[in-house]
Formats: sequence, structure tokens, C-alpha cells
Amino acid sequence: MGRIIKVAGPLVVAEGMSNANVYDVCQVGEHGLIGEIIEMRGDKASIQVYEETVGLGPGDPVTTTGEPLSVELAPGLIESMFDGIQRPLDVYLEKADSSFLKKGVKVFSLNREKKWEFTPAVKAGDSVEPGSIIGTVQETSVVLHKIMVPYGVFGTVKEIKSGEFTIVDTICTVETSSGIKELSMMQKWPVRRGRPYARKLSPMEPMLTGQRVIDTFFPVVKGGAASVPGPFGAGKTVVQHQIAKWGDTEIVVYVGCGERGNEMTDVLMEFPELKDPKTGESLMKRTVLIANTSNMPVAAREASIYTGITIAEYFRDMGYSVAIMADSTSRWAEALREMSGRLEEMPGEEGYPAYLGSRLAEFYERAGKVVCLGDENRIGEVTAIGAVSPPGGDLSEPVTQSTLRIVKVFWGLDAQLAYRRHFPSINWLNSYSLYQDKIDSYINKHQASDWSELRTEAMTLLQEEASLDEIVRLVGIDALSERDRLKLEAAKSVREDYLQQNAFHEIDTYTSLNKQYKMLKLIVSFYREGKRALDNGIYLKSILELEVRDKIARSKYIAEEDLNKIDDIQKELTEAIDKLIEEGGLKKHA
Repeated sequence: MGRIIKVAGPLVVAEGMSNANVYDVCQVGEHGLIGEIIEMRGDKASIQVYEETVGLGPGDPVTTTGEPLSVELAPGLIESMFDGIQRPLDVYLEKADSSFLKKGVKVFSLNREKKWEFTPAVKAGDSVEPGSIIGTVQETSVVLHKIMVPYGVFGTVKEIKSGEFTIVDTICTVETSSGIKELSMMQKWPVRRGRPYARKLSPMEPMLTGQRVIDTFFPVVKGGAASVPGPFGAGKTVVQHQIAKWGDTEIVVYVGCGERGNEMTDVLMEFPELKDPKTGESLMKRTVLIANTSNMPVAAREASIYTGITIAEYFRDMGYSVAIMADSTSRWAEALREMSGRLEEMPGEEGYPAYLGSRLAEFYERAGKVVCLGDENRIGEVTAIGAVSPPGGDLSEPVTQSTLRIVKVFWGLDAQLAYRRHFPSINWLNSYSLYQDKIDSYINKHQASDWSELRTEAMTLLQEEASLDEIVRLVGIDALSERDRLKLEAAKSVREDYLQQNAFHEIDTYTSLNKQYKMLKLIVSFYREGKRALDNGIYLKSILELEVRDKIARSKYIAEEDLNKIDDIQKELTEAIDKLIEEGGLKKHA
């Protein structure tokens, strides 16, 4: 047992800790506050305390548990809301009898008393290895929880049970080379260590989100990593909520890291009411929430990201496609900066620790598409999407720049777009996706062979619009040719009728890939047909006054089951242009 010699905010220094190691969990003070050793110098340990340290003083006891900070992995994770170190907030509220976190309250991460119906998947005499599925539990109506052999256990099943058990009951005994091993439904895993897998694969399949600007222009693959930087009020949280709601994944882990409490409340209130389009069930039936909001202990923010990614890896190992939302990594980096400052380490740029980039890389590199351990050849994916909140929207600050060196998708939010009420406010000139070529090939093969051609043409229109805007600002729109003015009108249609999307509209909140293709084809066809009309001597004014233009603008509000209406608008557009050309020819002839 050690003794405290110094308290500096969430950092506590204790001496007499020669029997401890870095990353050991400690119990600090008379209340046994939870802390983690982050530095050892001789027998002195610097401890990051995950609870309020007011009241601690020199001489108070410190005891090491000898174990690293770990999460409990078992049935009961889905639909739960934890804090940064996996304490269930509903149980905490009941035990502490307070709406605020109280010091020294001890709660189990998962319910030890609830019984789950366990169905075995192996029988006595079967050989098992780490990752082998020994049985299943129907955790929610949409998630089948697969119970796996823990890492390091090889052997033969001696006995396997069936029926209702708690997560700590023995359900299987395995005969190993070192003796009999009793297995329960629960396993623990240290959060700072990535869970092992057989091998990593190159991700190819897009993670469809139903958000047109993302799926069409800046897509992310299942098993990829994306970053959403943007200033306050630009819509980072709404973008992440939309991806969590509509993303093409089976499990969602949402980490609120240092964000305001009302944003997590929105998730907690909305998700149970929203229906999953794939299953028809509540979205909470496949969601895990981790809340470490801005009024909770700063140090626990650092742990919350690791807690989230470890839970995501656990479901990945079952063969599921998992999306983890981290909102926001800037708050996590600020926690790192505070602890680094209190440790008196040499600061890097803007006071952040010099190892900021490597810590961010450790997080994002745990995303990926892998062949899981076990003999079933399961494939699982973790897609990591991190929001970044640069002060003043300055994308040159260290957290944003370190993130961009790691991730392959950049959704840059623009304050000017947000000010003009253009949401999602993803700037199409600054953003990029390095998965674009892979995904173009995939969608060309599975959706439509001309997808990449349409997407390229639409993006070219947007880029040319930016160049023409400069000319318009200098000499006015009358200086442009009719063909250039048609480009501006077509680009405006791409911006307002396609990229702009209302997250709170019943139909517009989600757009399937099929509808995106039909909408994009319709808008690009307007530009192509307009050029054809101009080539035949029709004035631009006549083209812009066509009634079909309003129908193109309203196509985003056509329901998924009525997509043939977009095909009808496409025919109407062609017929209207044909009629204009015909009438123009008759006038010339006359």
C-alpha cells in the first residue's frame, strides 16, 4: 500500500508503489476512488484519477489492484448507457441517489443477477480455440450475442450447459494442456490493447449512410476511418447522429466524449423512438452509449474512447459490422493535454503532448475489416468516425492536422454553409475520400454502370461553379455566356436539390442508393438536355422556365416506394426539351 504525497487536480502522486506497474488500476483514498497509473519513477506513481479528487490529501492510502483498466464484455451491453470507465449510469443513479456522480460509489459494469437464455453451439469432445463460438444468447430482438472462447484458451470441451444463466455462472468447462478451464458468458479485456484477430483485409464495401453528400461524393468503406472537423454550430453532432441512425451497420457504439449533456440526451430520447429501416425495431436495440459529458471528470474522457473501441472490437469479433462514433476527439485530446501538463512533460504544438499523433493513430488503427479468430472464418468490421472541434473552426490546429494524417475520409464542415442553412454543411471543395475509386467500382458493378460518370460530372459542375462565381462577383452575370449560365443553374440544382438534406424531414432524412442514383441522373440530365437545347438555338430563359424544373427540385421528397415517379420526371424533361426544340425549329422555318 502506498501513500499520497501530492494532489494536483485529477493527478495524484503516491510513494511506496514499488509493487505496481504502469496502467494498473488503483483505489485512491478512503473512498477507494478509481485511478490508473500513467507514470512510474522509482517507487513513485503518478495516478490519473477518474473521479473528483476534492478532499484527498497527503498521507491518504493508495492500493493497486494489479490489473489494467478493463471492460466487461458479455450480454447486457446493448441498450446500456455507461460513463467513460463503463459504469452503468442508470444503476449508478439508483445507488448514489443523486443526479450527479458521487465519489466512491461502486457498481458492477454489467448486471450479475439477470439470467440469459444460453443456447450451446458446441458439444462435449469438440476442440475449441480463442474466438470459437460456444453458444449464443438473444440479447435483443435484433442482436444475437455470440459467446466466444477467451483469448489464450485452447482445448477440448468437457462439459457444456444449456438453459438460463447469469453472466458469471459457469456454462462450459474446457480441458486444456494446463488443466480444466471454466468459462462463463463474461470476459474482460484491457481497453488500451487492441483485441487480436487472424488477419486484416482490404475494405471494399461502402458503408451507406443515406446522406447524399457522403454516399455520393465522399463515401467511407465498412472498416474505414473518417473525420468530421468543423466549428461550433456547423452540425458535427447531427452528422454523427444521422450516420448512427441510418448507417449500414449492425451495431452502433456512440461515445459522447466531453460534449454537452443535452447532445447525449438527444440520442437517449431519439434512438428508442426511431425505427431501424432494416429491422423495423427501435434503434436502441443495436446501440451502446458511452457518455462522458463536459460536466463529468476530465480524466475519464481519455478512457472513454478506449472503452468504446474495445466494445466495438468485441462485437466485430462476433462477425458483425460495427460503427463507432467519437464525439469529439478534440475534448479527448484536451484531457491528454491537461494530464501531460500536470506531469510536467515537454509540450508540443499549442501545449498538446508530443505524442498526440501516435495516440490518435492508436485509436483509428483499431478500425478495420478483419478475419476474426476462431475456426468459422468470420469477417467483422469496425468503422471509426471521429468528430473534431477545432477552436474557431481553425483546421490548421494540431488535433485536426494529426487526424487528417491518419484517416482517409475528410468531411470538412463549413461555417458559411451552416450560416446559409445548408445542411449537412460539408464543403464539397475541401472534403475528400481516398476510398472513392474502390467505391466507384463497387457501385458501378452493383447499382449502375454509369454511377461514377454521373458523380464526376456533378462534381465538375460544382468546381466550375466556384470559378465562375469569381467572374460573376467581378463583372456581373451578364458577362457570362448562356452555356456558362446554364452551368451555374445546374450546379445550383446539385447544391440545393441534391446535396442539401433535411435531417428532420420524414422522407428527406434518409435516401437509399437507388434513389440517389435516380436523383443524380435527373439533375445531370437537366444539364445535358439544356446543352442540347442551347445547341439547337433555344434561349436559356425558355429552358429555365420549364415547369419540370420544380419537379426536379421536389424529387428529394418522393418516398422510397414511389421512385418510379422520378423516372416519369426524367421522361417529362426529355419531352419538354424536345418540344422546345421542335417549336424553335417551326418558328425559324416560319
